[in-house]
This record gives sequence, structure tokens and C-alpha cells, in this order.
Amino acid sequence: MDDLDLRRHLPGDLSQLFADDAVGRALSVTLPAGDVVWPDPGYPQRQLLMRPAFWVSDEPVTADLWPRVRAEHEASGLWPLLLDDSDQPWAAGQVAPEPVADVDNYAPAAFMYEVWADWADQADEEEHEDLAPYGRHCPGPAAPGVPVDDPGAMADRHARHLASRGLSLGLSAVDRGADALAAVGWQGALNHNEWTAPLAAVVRSWEDRFGARVVGLGFNTLDLSVAAPPVTTRHAVHVAAEHWAFCPDILFQGPGTLAGYAEEIRGKTSWSFWWD
Repeated sequence: MDDLDLRRHLPGDLSQLFADDAVGRALSVTLPAGDVVWPDPGYPQRQLLMRPAFWVSDEPVTADLWPRVRAEHEASGLWPLLLDDSDQPWAAGQVAPEPVADVDNYAPAAFMYEVWADWADQADEEEHEDLAPYGRHCPGPAAPGVPVDDPGAMADRHARHLASRGLSLGLSAVDRGADALAAVGWQGALNHNEWTAPLAAVVRSWEDRFGARVVGLGFNTLDLSVAAPPVTTRHAVHVAAEHWAFCPDILFQGPGTLAGYAEEIRGKTSWSFWWD
């Protein structure tokens, strides 16, 4: 078998991440020591997964590894993630994977309207002012942004920045980064929404409209790069409304108003979310 034949296979146990045993998949990047992670059988699960949920490196990785793996995503089928172990060790397998096919069942606009309606029914008039100029009335998804750079190149830069925190590398067998939220069993927004698939559907929409890419995950955090951010105040306020429906804590435990949060994200090429 020659070198070319060897490069046609995924290294180590990575083929276990795929239902089809990774037929036709290839990865030429040399990976650090690591292992596949199976969901903890004693942890509440949402589906019976007959294969590992993801792969994770044993140690933090260098800043150049994430971009190199991302560049081969089309050939490998593996989306890289920078995983923060500070609050919960990913290797412990305390995750609850959901079928990626479930993401197709959710419409981002419907999710936004549902969150908004539930809040509007319980909020008082003073709280409605926090979401001015929309108040009780959900504006729906914002218009797409105008790209300022290639989404992949933007993601690579953001990944190099995040890697300086000393994060591990995760690999998820998905066609697009947004789907990794469901595939790896991330539950960072559990206090906001019981299921992860609807949130993955929202991130898919951001991939399409704003050139967003999933770069990092923590126990209750999500880091995205953004290649087409809102640059006007009006557009930023509309996008801020989407962010609020996706992650209310960033507003109510942050600047407090859509207008204040909009100024934080206007023109910014990365979005970070956290759930309490």
C-alpha cells in the first residue's frame, strides 16, 4: 500500500464517529494524542447512540491546528471545535447527543416567535421597554449581512485567538458546524431550551445569513466567528433581537437593553454566548 492509499483513511478511531465507517473520508493533518468519547451510560440520554459522540485531544492544542483541520472538512467530514474543559471535562462523556436529522424539523423564525411570545405573556410594561423598539412584538429574523471576509478565513482567525486560552481540540462528524451542537450532545443552553436541535437550526441560519461558523464550545458557552456582521445601528438592533431569543442571559445579565447590546455586536466579527 503506497502513501496515497494511507492518506485515504482517517487516523486512529475517527472512523467510529461515522455511521458509514467513514467510507471515502480522508484527513492528512497529524493530530495530537486523543480519543473518541462515548456518552456516559449513566447520564440521561436523548437517543441511543451506537457510536462515539465526538473525538477530543488529551491536551490543549496549538493555534494553527484548528485552521488546518477545518481546511480539510470537506474531505474528512470532521468539523473542529475548540473545547473548554474549565467547568466540565468533555472526556467524561456527560453529553446527550441528538439526531442531526432533528435539526431539519425546526424553523428559526418559529423558534424566535415562540420564545418572544412566552416572554411577552409574562413580562410587565417596564420589561417590554428593554426590548425597544419591538417590545411585545417579535420582529422575526433580520436581513443577511454583507460579507467583510471569507467565512472560513474569518473562522481561522477567531480560532487562533481562542486557542490562546489553552483549549482542547474536538472533532465532530457533521456536514456543517452548526450541527455539531446536536451531534456532540452539548447542553449549554439547557436552562433556556430543553432541546439543542432548535438552537442548531438557528445557528444554521446564521451560517447562511451572516457567514457565522461554530468555533468553540464550553459547558455553557458558544463561540462563533462572523464574516458578515451587522454594521448599521438599525440592523444591529434587529440582530440583537435574534440573539436575545437565542440567549436571553446576554441581554438581561449584560447591558439590559437591545440598543445597548446592539452597540456591542455592531461590526463585530465574533459572537459569544453564555447561559446561566
